[in-house]
Amino acid sequence: MSRLRAALGRAYTRAWHRGAPRSARLVPRLPDRPLSTRYGQDRGRPIDRVYIERFLAQHAADIRGRGVEIHEPTYLERFGSCTHIDVLDIDPAATRATIRGDLSALPADTFDVFILTQTLQAIADPLGALRDARAALRPGGVLLVTSPGISQIRPEDVFPDLWHFTARGLRSLAEQVFDDVQVAAHGNVRAAAAFLYGMAETEIDPQVLQVDDPAYELVITLRARRA
Repeated sequence: MSRLRAALGRAYTRAWHRGAPRSARLVPRLPDRPLSTRYGQDRGRPIDRVYIERFLAQHAADIRGRGVEIHEPTYLERFGSCTHIDVLDIDPAATRATIRGDLSALPADTFDVFILTQTLQAIADPLGALRDARAALRPGGVLLVTSPGISQIRPEDVFPDLWHFTARGLRSLAEQVFDDVQVAAHGNVRAAAAFLYGMAETEIDPQVLQVDDPAYELVITLRARRA
């Protein structure tokens, strides 16, 4: 039976190639190598940053009071109106750090907002990290998370990716820790392909970045509030 199925499959393929329009038979010739192996950073603003920064701009009202961010306070300063800013960094040589260590080093019940962009995928215990983040928030505090979906992998990074989440997967983790969870996926096939090839934002039609297709999750975003 398996031989018969294989023979029928080959016959169908030959018939399709003979009868299909020429345009359908042409195989697209894609470049063998990406334009950039640094997510497009060396060509302009990376495409994933468009989605990340759009998400943070949409939640600018949450970025207030006392805030904390990883490595440097780029987004707290850009999008927020915080009265006090802390920077968490595990690197003992980090000059901007006000708190040194991993997420477990954060003081409890302290922050109104925690911005955690493109970091959760590099943490060995992401569920534990979300628990640490919740513990660091004051009641009513908000955690704003972004994480890569479809992406290049850079094993040489100081903190290489250990996980890539889907929207469902990140929601499943967050709902074990927070009661108020909003998760969304951003991207589409053209944006994902451009990002994989290392194209920058300016090298793609801006309208492409306005459409989200749930089949192609380029960036996953999470807003989680401590009740």
